[in-house]
Amino acid sequence: MPGTWEVRLSGSGGQGLILAGIILAEAAIIEGQNVVQTQSYGPAARGGASKAEVIISGQGIDYPKVEKPDLFLGLNQESVLKYIGDCKDTCLAVVDSGLVKHIPNTRTRVFPLPITESARKQIGRELVANVVALGALTAISSMVSRQSVTAALLGRVPRGTEDMNKRALELGFKIGQQALETATIQQS
Repeated sequence: MPGTWEVRLSGSGGQGLILAGIILAEAAIIEGQNVVQTQSYGPAARGGASKAEVIISGQGIDYPKVEKPDLFLGLNQESVLKYIGDCKDTCLAVVDSGLVKHIPNTRTRVFPLPITESARKQIGRELVANVVALGALTAISSMVSRQSVTAALLGRVPRGTEDMNKRALELGFKIGQQALETATIQQS
């Protein structure tokens, strides 16, 4: 795994990617890492393309923009088509299998996961799909600890939603861990 992580979270406006990027950055800060977090919105706040990028490093960060992601999240088809081509060959990519039907040819290691569907069916709210995705990314990459991402999440979500968000994060950890174990078995 890299000493510096370049992370791109992408999807539609309103999917909570900016918040997920902030939570990820804060989790890394809790662990004493250096962090840069940036965000980009499409022309509309909801529905337009958006992305959040995070660079995490134990060293100084010289350039604040993600150039070649080590970790990628695509929560809709448009963002996957637009951004997965920039990823490193060694990138770990998580895509929402219910919303992404075509993954371009890439050497990136892709984990198609039922993120939005799981949030809807198991938590009862699609609204927390970003938190499910964050849990899955954490489990697959181990770039930050579960404890740090949980602490950062609980410090950021609206009061009264802590239990729902914690359940969504745990669901993401479980989905990510299962995907990682399945991929490891298939490679054996």
